[in-house]
Amino acid sequence: MKCTCIIDTTVFLNLLNVQNKSQDKKKLQADFLEYQASGAEFILPMATIIETGNHIAQNGDGNTRRKTALRFCNAVRGAFNGEAPYKSSDFPDTTEVLTWLDLFPDLAGKNSKDDAKLEGTSFGDLSIIEEFHKAVRLDKRSEVFIWSLDRDLKQYHHQPTGF
Repeated sequence: MKCTCIIDTTVFLNLLNVQNKSQDKKKLQADFLEYQASGAEFILPMATIIETGNHIAQNGDGNTRRKTALRFCNAVRGAFNGEAPYKSSDFPDTTEVLTWLDLFPDLAGKNSKDDAKLEGTSFGDLSIIEEFHKAVRLDKRSEVFIWSLDRDLKQYHHQPTGF
């Protein structure tokens, strides 16, 4: 069965071995190889690219940030030009972003977790969730999931039934 794996920032930081943000790198790198061997298709969403770049720019001394930024740029370039084991998502058009803006106030205002009374769904997470829904709509016969360490996002898993 075909599988589509949408990579969240929490996972991409580990795959890139970003200083102070990659405590689970060995496990996630092993999981990546396992998913890859099973034929999974990996998608790198726009929000993951932007958020990862932000974390890199705010982490460590200038030399460390530069070295990490070079690894990041090579990985993202590879996603865009087909040289990486993952591909970038299509960046949203104006209509998609306007739809997300309609959803965002309610999601930002609602508690994202029972134990996070002061935290709603971020705009970045909303865009990743919408990427998940788009992937499911495009192929209901495939398994689709958001690969994340964030429990709000890792709950998104579509397992086809009846096919």
